Amino acid sequence: MDQVTRPRVVLILTTVPSDVLGEQIATALVSERLAACVHVGSPMTSIYRWKGSVEREPEHQLTIKTTEERVRVVQRRIKELHSYELPEFLVIDVDDGSDEYVKWILSASAEERH
Repeated sequence: MDQVTRPRVVLILTTVPSDVLGEQIATALVSERLAACVHVGSPMTSIYRWKGSVEREPEHQLTIKTTEERVRVVQRRIKELHSYELPEFLVIDVDDGSDEYVKWILSASAEERH
């Protein structure tokens, strides 16, 4: 598949306060074919400014593999499922990857055709 004509693959980053919520969001996104795969990362410490204070909280990073055309639906779904008032939502373009792996992401995150 030519890189110019195929849909673009992206990574979406978000964080969650627990691995349980991370797995719930990951399962929903993959089950609904909004993502091919979601990694729920190990616990980490996030230090950030929120409403005038410096906060320190444990979090888990989610790395979501999907296509550019699914980004807005993924964003809406994360807002529905997330416990945060303002969830992280960053989209990173994937410039290249193995053809086989990219084809798998495209297939696994495509809408089912009936």
